[in-house]
Amino acid sequence: MTNTGAGTGAFEQALHELQHAHEGDGRASLCRPFLRVLPVSGAALSTIGSGLGVVTICASDERAARIDELQIDLGEGPCWEALATGLPVIRSSFSVSEQASWPVFAKALSDYGIGALYAFPLAIGALEVGSVDLYSQMPRELTSSEISNVTALSQAAAWQVLRRVLADDSQNDLDVDADPSPGYSRKQVHQATGMIIAQLQVSAAEALLLLRAHSFSSGRTVREVAHDIVSRKLDLSAEHERS
Repeated sequence: MTNTGAGTGAFEQALHELQHAHEGDGRASLCRPFLRVLPVSGAALSTIGSGLGVVTICASDERAARIDELQIDLGEGPCWEALATGLPVIRSSFSVSEQASWPVFAKALSDYGIGALYAFPLAIGALEVGSVDLYSQMPRELTSSEISNVTALSQAAAWQVLRRVLADDSQNDLDVDADPSPGYSRKQVHQATGMIIAQLQVSAAEALLLLRAHSFSSGRTVREVAHDIVSRKLDLSAEHERS
């Protein structure tokens, strides 16, 4: 059933829900908060286009899951465009014949009765995490306030997606201070963490999470990534290059 939208109170509740989704069992729905505040029928979150793997993190229903799956399989669609540009992709009146940017994906959706389609990038600084896909069964405009709200929710969701990806990978259960490789410096990891805090205005826990994420996505050790940050070869706050 299509959500009819919600006010400021619902947005604040949804944002709080996303910000604290890692607490408790850490498996609270990351899709539900978007449906609380937006006039859409379904949502899906996935990791794409980065070293974090290609995984659908959550989908509110089978149609949302299929829309996400098609984009992953075909390598085209609004989620890829949102990730490439770093900007929301809004198709308030979805018409298969008008989607020249992703014709194969659009044709694959022809039997799904999609009225509107939206995608928002998930990113933290220079780290591309994935995207949020939203659909409506009826054509529907999003207001500037709604777009702003979804952008804020997407920023909170990016942290939770990152936490889940790293938590699901056994190598990240290791203490970063336990790296036994020659020349490893615990001090350097702490320095790099401090620089990330300054660059992105995040907490120490979030800075360490980003350090581990870059290590995971690049296939390098935490020590190597920390060295590049301290030597200023890597700036995690660097603006995503627009294509």
